[in-house]
Amino acid sequence: MTTRREFLATAAAPLVAAPQTAPPKRLAAVVTEYRHNSHADVIVGKYLDGYRQNGQPPRPRSRIVSMYTDQVPKNDMSRAKAKEHNIPIYPTIWETLTLGGADRLAVDGVLFIGEHGNYPYNEKGQHLYPRYKLFLEITDVFRGTGKSVPVYSDKHLSYSWYQAKRMVEISRELKFPMMAGSSIPVAYRPEGVDLEWGAKAKHAVSIFYADPDAYGFHLLEGLQCMVERRQGGETGVAAVQYIEKQAMWDWVAQTPWAEKLLNAALAKGVTRKPGDIRQLGKEDYAFRVWYRDGLEAAAFMTNGIAQDAATAVEVEGRAEPVATLMWLEEGPPFQHFACLVMAIEKMFETGRPPYPVERTLLTSGVLEAVLNSKFEGGKRLETPYLSVRYTAPRKGFFCTEKL
Repeated sequence: MTTRREFLATAAAPLVAAPQTAPPKRLAAVVTEYRHNSHADVIVGKYLDGYRQNGQPPRPRSRIVSMYTDQVPKNDMSRAKAKEHNIPIYPTIWETLTLGGADRLAVDGVLFIGEHGNYPYNEKGQHLYPRYKLFLEITDVFRGTGKSVPVYSDKHLSYSWYQAKRMVEISRELKFPMMAGSSIPVAYRPEGVDLEWGAKAKHAVSIFYADPDAYGFHLLEGLQCMVERRQGGETGVAAVQYIEKQAMWDWVAQTPWAEKLLNAALAKGVTRKPGDIRQLGKEDYAFRVWYRDGLEAAAFMTNGIAQDAATAVEVEGRAEPVATLMWLEEGPPFQHFACLVMAIEKMFETGRPPYPVERTLLTSGVLEAVLNSKFEGGKRLETPYLSVRYTAPRKGFFCTEKL
């Protein structure tokens, strides 16, 4: 286990800025909608108004210079914020990235936030955000102008594994740095704990709360950002299963490692309710994940028990699990999104994402497979196509202090 002292000496956060002689990066923001407390608000808003969104420093060096909004709800903030900061809003993504429709890419990076908005759901409960469609429009500009720039894509890449996989393939084809994912892996960890790089992980459990689609991604990313550091690196996921209610608790009772790690994760939280967790969580559910290298994990939605993000990993040779809280600020300015913006800034400043986009690719595919399992009545589903291989960086990236 990495100690807090060791982590503070090596961690990538806080951001190491580029030389001040270099001009700030010019960013285009492409969002589905921009309203109060939407992801556009808490990400783009930190570029406009500082990490605390109070008009005061600290703030990112990069600057938003153009914006595209796919939808404009009644409680839209984009027009007022754009006017306040003298930022043009364009009717097309082409114009947003070229600053008016010329044949020259005129920005240094793209903030792509395809979260929130009035879009349909399918029969599996997936919110059908047009992330793939909008991403293709962004990359059409790259193709048309003959130039590409780094792209950050918020949360999971797509509700479809095939679309998510194609997005990563396009980034490689056009040779631009791509970062994706949510605020959970980079959120403040009070004890500075990370899984030791190269550890022999045996089992793992993560906890989160809310719905299986939008928040199920957070749950799985909290798991993935820890277990990807295990010995041998990431080799992908062999099978998944959705399990709920009494069947879930029966499985926990029969599985010592799951019970031990669930209790270890819950012990790191700050919102656990008093009482018997089986009674409190009688309506809760979990995602079982079998990794290709033999690691077995479970991700629990503990809606009735606690509303925390935490992960616990059983490591060979250690008596106690390696466990950590990923602290989420309940209200504005939502520090965990400031931690995410710091990570995004690192990519825009250096041209190198602080962690591989394959983390988000794999997690996107696992989430879709889990929702397929749920739709099919909790059937275990084999996922040979999720053979995503990558190596996590030795130095993790997450906030080590409160802002």
